[in-house]
Amino acid sequence: MEMKKKLSVFISGLVLVLFLISGCTESGADAGKILTRPPYRAYTDSIRQFPENPGFYLARAILLSQNNLHEIASADYKKAWDLSGDEGVALEYASNLRLLNHTDEALLFLNECRKKFPENKEFGRRLSELYAETGRREQALAEYDKLIQEDSLNFMAWYERGLLLSKLEDTAEALASLERSYSIQPVNYTGLALANIYSAQQNPRILVICDDILRRDSTGEMVDALMLKGIYYSDKKEYKPALELFEKCIQRDWKFIDAHLEKGKIYYFQKDYQKALETFKMAVTVSNTDADAYFWLGRVYEELKDYEQAKENYQRALSLDKKITEAKDALKRLK
Repeated sequence: MEMKKKLSVFISGLVLVLFLISGCTESGADAGKILTRPPYRAYTDSIRQFPENPGFYLARAILLSQNNLHEIASADYKKAWDLSGDEGVALEYASNLRLLNHTDEALLFLNECRKKFPENKEFGRRLSELYAETGRREQALAEYDKLIQEDSLNFMAWYERGLLLSKLEDTAEALASLERSYSIQPVNYTGLALANIYSAQQNPRILVICDDILRRDSTGEMVDALMLKGIYYSDKKEYKPALELFEKCIQRDWKFIDAHLEKGKIYYFQKDYQKALETFKMAVTVSNTDADAYFWLGRVYEELKDYEQAKENYQRALSLDKKITEAKDALKRLK
């Protein structure tokens, strides 16, 4: 316990130093040479002097990781773990193994740590994520089910279980888990996760969830719930309430590019090309690197038969995002 306290104090004192020190990555360079150069040399010298102090290994590992030298950092994480047996160090080492795609080693290590530190639920959560990433659905869900069996009111376990099921495209079960989480603790991120799924389904329950979130928004700055409501009405071609909601989003955050785009699309679909033109011009002012804004600006110019401007904007969209195949097709059409 004394060692863990000393390690914690030592690392806390190093945090500011680590942020102030900068280094450069050297892919393929000899690890020994790298560790004897700044900014690692100070820690390497300390390790030579105090080889049994886990704090120096951990500090050097963190700095190596910050400079994307994860392979070299791995040995330091392991040494820090072997010397300290600290659960915080274990989590850092597990993250390093995941970054290196050492999946089997990471799974074995996390399982060992979960047994060693039964009170720390983070090991089970990371196990579940890793199982999901490797396509092991049953093992992934089992980790969250264990947490829920221990505490049926663990809203975070229900929430993360729902997100996992959503990634696995089990929408019905994802909704059930997220709804359960939201009923226990109606936090915004759970509500928005539910609203996004209901939006894709065009399920009117999205309105109930979003209104609930907005009622609790004491700052009056929430835009996500307004946006999702607007998209719901827009998808149903109820353009008047949709426009009102997108306008509210822009009033709250004029740089919210998605609201400008959705507003412009409504004018486009209503064939009000002048208003659409004004809206998409504002969109490219808000963000001159948004490919969709230039693409839609191109579509409006094409409808207005200003083909040169249309081509120019389609080309700009493609220069920002090569995946916009509609812009490629439009350019072929306008040749």
